[in-house]
Amino acid sequence: MRALFTAVFALAAAVAFTFLLLPLVAIFLRVPVGHLFAQLGDPVTRDALLVSLKTSAIAHACVVAFGTPTAYLLARQRFSGRGAVLTLVELPLVLPPAVAGIGLLAAFGRFGLLGGTLDAFGIQIGFTQAAVVLAVAFVESPFYVRGAVAAFEAVDENLFAAARTLGAGPWRIFLRVALPLAAGGLGAASALALARGLGEFGATIIFAGSLQGVTQTLPLAIYSQFDQNLDVALAISALFILVGAAILVALKVFGWLRFSWISPLRPVTSTSS
Repeated sequence: MRALFTAVFALAAAVAFTFLLLPLVAIFLRVPVGHLFAQLGDPVTRDALLVSLKTSAIAHACVVAFGTPTAYLLARQRFSGRGAVLTLVELPLVLPPAVAGIGLLAAFGRFGLLGGTLDAFGIQIGFTQAAVVLAVAFVESPFYVRGAVAAFEAVDENLFAAARTLGAGPWRIFLRVALPLAAGGLGAASALALARGLGEFGATIIFAGSLQGVTQTLPLAIYSQFDQNLDVALAISALFILVGAAILVALKVFGWLRFSWISPLRPVTSTSS
């Protein structure tokens, strides 16, 4: 019975991994290595790569900067309506990206809710790189905030109580207790959110358009080249996979080293016999 259990689950895992890896392998089988590196010099690929990296980096920095204290507040505080707030945070997860794009356009577009006010100050967001940043931040923020909330909730409450007993204030507890102990979960949430942001398509094309060198990201470049040159689309897809994999590996290996200067709570090695 145990052997049958193991065999069934091993078969299920094999089917799942094959299903997930086969499309990625198929792309690389269609793209010669020489052609892949040659595409780095193509203006469409180069511009899309630069726009993707620039806008994703800015959007992700904003998501982490605002999302981390937001997640800490939601994890540590119990208040009336907390469940409703968490539901609102998670709502973009179940919305089609096109809905996010329409919503951003209705809010920040030239004729949108805030469009007139922004236009009076000479600020135009729609169909600019700022629109790409907002679109990416909107779709990736729930992935980070929800994961960060879970990471902070996983920290033992007794450690916070001990820190308060020793006279630590809220800032010191946050910086020297909460962040280091939740760093693993925060790094995982960060990697997932960044990957989602890099792959954003629907909200970006509606709110920012697809202007080469301005708002055309890697996913939009793949879409634009699909009808024109399938080989180029495949090459950009392969490049996108490599960039995404490199970012994920870097975040998982070196993730959250920016908190390494914070002295974490480490167990003290006893020298007594």
